[in-house]
Amino acid sequence: MLVRDAMSTVVLTIGPAHTLRQAARLMAARRVGAAVVLDGDAGLGILTERDILKSLARDQNPDTETAGSHTTHDVVFAAPTWTLEEAAEAMTHGGFRHLVVLDGHGPVGIVSVRDIIRCWVPLHSVADGPAAPPAET
Repeated sequence: MLVRDAMSTVVLTIGPAHTLRQAARLMAARRVGAAVVLDGDAGLGILTERDILKSLARDQNPDTETAGSHTTHDVVFAAPTWTLEEAAEAMTHGGFRHLVVLDGHGPVGIVSVRDIIRCWVPLHSVADGPAAPPAET
């Protein structure tokens, strides 16, 4: 299975001047865990829910802290034609949970660890709940 089969095509884009509160509200409204930050000077970056959480843990003010101050610019991008194994390997190696998916024209999606797991775990297994432990013999 390929990244294009698993990725979310809902790409929230924000600017570096958005406050963390604004970013969090937009992410919550769209039910996404990351936003692509478009910065004319720095290029594409990503802001994740974890970045916002870290800022709050440092007692920073979400109404004055900007997305640009918490954006990761050293982003690993995926192609829609990557396999899910390649995406999972990149995430594991880099220690992150989201990949921005680019084609020749810019961001076309985001794939998360959750997206990959949904593809790898059959739907009936999720609906049935966790597997029962093996019986003792």
